[in-house]
Amino acid sequence: MGAMRRRVVALTGAGVSAESGVPTFRGPEGLWRRYRPEELASPEAFARDPIRVWEWYAWRRECIARATPNPAHRTLAAMEEVLPDFLLITQNVDGLHSQAGSRRVIELHGSLWRMRCVREGRVWEDRRVPLPELPPRCPACGALARPDVVWFGEPLPKAAWTQAFRAAAEAEIFLIIGTSGLVEPAASLPRWARAHGARLIEFNIEDTALTPLADEVWRGPVGETLPRWWAQFSGAS
Repeated sequence: MGAMRRRVVALTGAGVSAESGVPTFRGPEGLWRRYRPEELASPEAFARDPIRVWEWYAWRRECIARATPNPAHRTLAAMEEVLPDFLLITQNVDGLHSQAGSRRVIELHGSLWRMRCVREGRVWEDRRVPLPELPPRCPACGALARPDVVWFGEPLPKAAWTQAFRAAAEAEIFLIIGTSGLVEPAASLPRWARAHGARLIEFNIEDTALTPLADEVWRGPVGETLPRWWAQFSGAS
């Protein structure tokens, strides 16, 4: 039972969602492929053309609404059930971790299923697909609403980042799952964990910027490799 008392922190990226059929940020996404993400996911883009930005986000919401959690999502939810000191940090905004049953989740980059009033900063959940109006408006004051996500050039939410940073420093095992290690500041979390003595275990289909730091590497689809690792770690057959 000693292993089950270890402090385990997991960081997930787009590779986890991709195995559920969620298009990655930079993938070949049909009519949107001619746009760079920075042209659609930035305060400047929203100020220039909120309708176009919302059309893109509405399309992403529709894609995610058709997706379901995969074995990697479910394995992480299972870890939370039995590991008292487990925390999940995700860069994904699709909500699939929560759908799989995870409750202790830090959404570093926000959620596509929440909206924020650009005038008052009011935040609310809206899971309607399709959205009845583009761009959506704040139900309280009528101002434009934006997705409650972190755009290029914006800082991470302070409370979420502080909690993630502290968890990385306290981790004994730090799992790096389906993330390229290129997006800062999230990519600094594994480095911070390692500097404080954590064992790094990477799950990805290919080498990443974080591979040289990893103590253990599992190659292949994370929906296959993560459940196998968890079975070994937990002593399951």
